Amino acid sequence: MNKIVLVIISAVLIVGCNQVNQVNVPEVDLKLEKEKVALVLEKYVIANEKQDIQLVKEVWAMDPGIVVFGTNSDETLLGWEAIKSAMNRQFSSFEETYISVRDQIITVNETGNTAWFSEVVNYNYIYQGDAVQFEGLRFTGVLSKLMESGILFKVICQFLAHLIDTLIITFTIYIEYELAV
Repeated sequence: MNKIVLVIISAVLIVGCNQVNQVNVPEVDLKLEKEKVALVLEKYVIANEKQDIQLVKEVWAMDPGIVVFGTNSDETLLGWEAIKSAMNRQFSSFEETYISVRDQIITVNETGNTAWFSEVVNYNYIYQGDAVQFEGLRFTGVLSKLMESGILFKVICQFLAHLIDTLIITFTIYIEYELAV
């Protein structure tokens, strides 16, 4: 009798434990999620070109932990208020902004709630009457579906780098290494 009870309890435990491993995870259409991210990034370009801070606000998460790393070592913006302030200063200084994007790569995690991207950006504008052109900016970032937005991706982190800066840093490190050897 004890053996029968032991076998039944063992069977119940095995079946019960097996059920935990078979949790139903909803199927995610990664192609659709990538398209959603691409639309957010396109909206961000349009917001910058139109100098529309309300449209920028729709793209960014309203969270004190969001961050922007700029092209200089002292260009770090933490939180929406800092980002908004910097963008408003930029919008009041720039005219006729034109941005083109190429080599865009978007990846979405398997649950469809986080995405990251990289792209090359050409950024053109008029500053104090002079045309300014930045070619080949490396633009990367992370988007997430946060509680505030539910199903919408929002930018939570971005990094912008200029190739010239990278080449100078790489060259400097190489020279310092060669001198040390």
